Amino acid sequence: MNSNLPIGIFDSGVGGLTVYRALHEHLPDERFVYLGDTARVPYGTKSLTTVERYAIENSRFLEAHGIKLLVVACNTASALALPAIRRALQVEVVGVIGPGARAAVQQAQGQKIAVIATEATVQSGAYAQAIARVDATATVIERACPLFVSLAEEGWADSDVAQTVASRYLSDLASDIGVLVMGCTHYPSLRPVIASVVGAAVQLIDAGEATALEVEALLEARGLARAPSEQLARPRKLCDDLDHFYVTDAAERFARVAERFLGSAPSVIEAIEVWGHDELRTN
Repeated sequence: MNSNLPIGIFDSGVGGLTVYRALHEHLPDERFVYLGDTARVPYGTKSLTTVERYAIENSRFLEAHGIKLLVVACNTASALALPAIRRALQVEVVGVIGPGARAAVQQAQGQKIAVIATEATVQSGAYAQAIARVDATATVIERACPLFVSLAEEGWADSDVAQTVASRYLSDLASDIGVLVMGCTHYPSLRPVIASVVGAAVQLIDAGEATALEVEALLEARGLARAPSEQLARPRKLCDDLDHFYVTDAAERFARVAERFLGSAPSVIEAIEVWGHDELRTN
């Protein structure tokens, strides 16, 4: 495997940009190829069969473009489709749920752990299962917070509406937990509001940040980190022209939301289709 190949990232839409940001911050010399399946978002309301099909199509598209590792930034796809993705690809695949679960157990120190996520992720029980594999004695409370996605994308993360919604979702948890996992890629955009509701005593876990740390360690262990000789003379910036962004629809909206999430829009956004190609069809 060529260590100079980019890292692939896919999400059901724009939320995975928070994972891209975390990866970029921890791995500034790496290049990234991002795919947002904006034509078929949201995944959180889809069936297992549908999510698996979409996830495999997205993953094969990125693999066909030459990547050394795939990060499944979508929590729903990580919860429902990770085994199917790994069977379909030849490159290493990293999801966001395992890293988030391991970080939560490490920080909880025996306290109760809350997980907030989409309805599909909560119904799958994926976080509770991943946490139990690390610590079978851990107590986990899972809660769906679907309105957080719209608030983040509309740029209302710091609004009174966001404060009201967060209070409705989370106010009863504050006195009962030690750690809260933000188990959807959109949720870190609402971190200040979430923190204000649950209180400073509750530690917030960003699954994307935890994933970036594990990807960094994995690349070093596999000898896949970009060599020092490949480092750029100038510092990398988020969304610069060395990273490529694909979407399956609504490129202009993707650019607007990306600017809200990252502070700048990607230099290159290409609209494509990932379905209907022979090399992408599932068996």
